[in-house]
Amino acid sequence: MDYIIGQNPPQPQATPGAPVSGAMIVDADQRSFMPEVLDASRQMPVLVDFWAPWCGPCKQLTPILERAVTAAGGRVKLVKVDVEANAALAAQLGQIGLPIQSIPLVAAFYKGQILDIMQGAQPESEVRRFIEQVLKSTGASLPSADILAAATAALQDGQAAEAASLYASLLEIEPENPEGWGGMIRALIALDDAEGADEALSQVPPKLSDHPAISGARSALALHKESRQAASALDGLRAECAAAPDDLALRFRLAGALNGAGDKSEAAETLLEIIRKDREWNEGAARTELLRFFEAWGNSDPATLPARRKLSALLFS
Repeated sequence: MDYIIGQNPPQPQATPGAPVSGAMIVDADQRSFMPEVLDASRQMPVLVDFWAPWCGPCKQLTPILERAVTAAGGRVKLVKVDVEANAALAAQLGQIGLPIQSIPLVAAFYKGQILDIMQGAQPESEVRRFIEQVLKSTGASLPSADILAAATAALQDGQAAEAASLYASLLEIEPENPEGWGGMIRALIALDDAEGADEALSQVPPKLSDHPAISGARSALALHKESRQAASALDGLRAECAAAPDDLALRFRLAGALNGAGDKSEAAETLLEIIRKDREWNEGAARTELLRFFEAWGNSDPATLPARRKLSALLFS
């Protein structure tokens, strides 16, 4: 499997108009605050990290900020200001409402104005979320958001190999991105690489294991393995069902085979037909299996929404 993290996959093209990375992490003082922050903020968002040498939480937050800004690829700048060494500047900023006394403090400047603030030591996920919101409010986005959109579009267009490469690029930037991991697993399933999908699933950070993107991908992988085995018996099952139209157990098996063969709409319709005949058959097994299909396919799959509507109409009629 060629797309797992660390394999140096092909990188996507840069987004047109994205700023070029330069001196994006700098220190500032009373004299340089104007050019490094206020003037620079007219070109892009500038985050100002207010810290002090005696502040333990500041020492935790600053490296996280530096990593997140580096990952932003030149779309946001970080300026670090030691409030102890620049007391006069801190006092001036305090007069315009910045709570400088509560460090660590990160203030986002744009077009010369304060756009947003973040107080206290924060985990990396929250720092990335803050930067993403800042960029969004200025009409921009993180490179990871662009890559995720491109990967998702490629997967939906049936370009699974390209999608896998893009998801791998995303995970190089954000190793704890659940949509990236879920997308990677689904792309490998689309490539019929169950072994690679298993390997990718084993690399998902434990803290993400219950995220909907991961649980959905896990269900898709389990269903893929089961359905591939059933698909080989598809022709025989069709003939058996034609000969015994009231055998719901045969129809249930046929639904799995159809899904394995990629005929999602007919698979859903086969389960719906079981529900029409006997919604309580085998303790509601057809409904449970159809819901499992929905989770595995994902809400955006073209087969999911029509089948979900039909199921709702049956259950609430």
